[in-house]
Amino acid sequence: MFPHLARRQARTLLWGAVALLAGSVLASTGPVGGALASDPDSPVTWSVQPSSSTGPDGRPWIEQTLDPGESAMEHLAVRNFSDHAVNFRLVAADGFFNKNGHFNILPSDQTSTAAGTWIDISDSVDVPAGATVVVPLTIRVPETAQPGDHAAGVAASIMSTSTAQDGSDVGVESRVGCRIMIRVTGELAPGASIDNVTTTYQTSWNPFVPGDLTVEFDVTNTGNTRLRLTGVTTAAGSETRFPPSDQPQELLVGEARRMSVAISDVWATVLVPLSITVDPEVVVVGSDSPPGLAAVEVETTVVAMPWPQLALLIGVALIAVAILWRKGRSKRHLERLLHDAHEEGRRSVLTEQDRP
Repeated sequence: MFPHLARRQARTLLWGAVALLAGSVLASTGPVGGALASDPDSPVTWSVQPSSSTGPDGRPWIEQTLDPGESAMEHLAVRNFSDHAVNFRLVAADGFFNKNGHFNILPSDQTSTAAGTWIDISDSVDVPAGATVVVPLTIRVPETAQPGDHAAGVAASIMSTSTAQDGSDVGVESRVGCRIMIRVTGELAPGASIDNVTTTYQTSWNPFVPGDLTVEFDVTNTGNTRLRLTGVTTAAGSETRFPPSDQPQELLVGEARRMSVAISDVWATVLVPLSITVDPEVVVVGSDSPPGLAAVEVETTVVAMPWPQLALLIGVALIAVAILWRKGRSKRHLERLLHDAHEEGRRSVLTEQDRP
């Protein structure tokens, strides 16, 4: 399913130029494995789920392993929670993970060129009020399809209109759907790389408190299988794992994801050693045993000047110099007083000796 749905608006009277994923994901009230959407501009609420020929089967999404040239029949259940019949437009499109790691499909005004073109489904479906209709679809893998993982999705949508602040018409397509993951048989060759590492060191101006380091880098899926990403960054003994456990990250073939990791309590030591380790896991589909993939590691050095500590040392040094200078000055003054007293005494003795 699409775990997060977004709205996109275009100021146009042409419905075909407008597309978005809209609505609210209501997991607590929605069907298991489905996504529930409600159009904010009309009382229409619906869901789309993987299904058997008789009804929803509880799968979170459709997943198939097929040979090049092979076909498979699947089904989707479109449920209308509204109090009136609705005609839903059905569309298949290429799938992708966005920069936040959420699955999505191409908007309606963009043409699919990959797995979205492998799916045959009817253009629309009429669903009575409160009813569920099972819609068949066919996945047809081309003979020329490359081995590995391919992503697509199918969405059910409705159209509505609203008026913008400038008075123009705004066409809105609200849609919710289900992802379709296809693994084409053949040689699986997973791969990953780390590139474009950048760092930012935030100094704490308290010389007795360490600073914070932000590390950003790109992880690219260079193989032909889906990858789940986990890893760890280490800087001067401080470790931080990524991504957070509640934000799982998957990477499709050819995709790159910009990762940002904040490492706390890093002391500035001019040159701070930094290592980034990504441990990509090849997604298992069905009963297959995909090849493993070794961890990918990059090591570099971060320039982190200890300005507060240097300022403190300079201040201490200046105070020490001042104290030593004052001590030296006092010593010279005392020596001069002693010398003057000695000279005065010597002159007094000579004066007494010169008297008759």
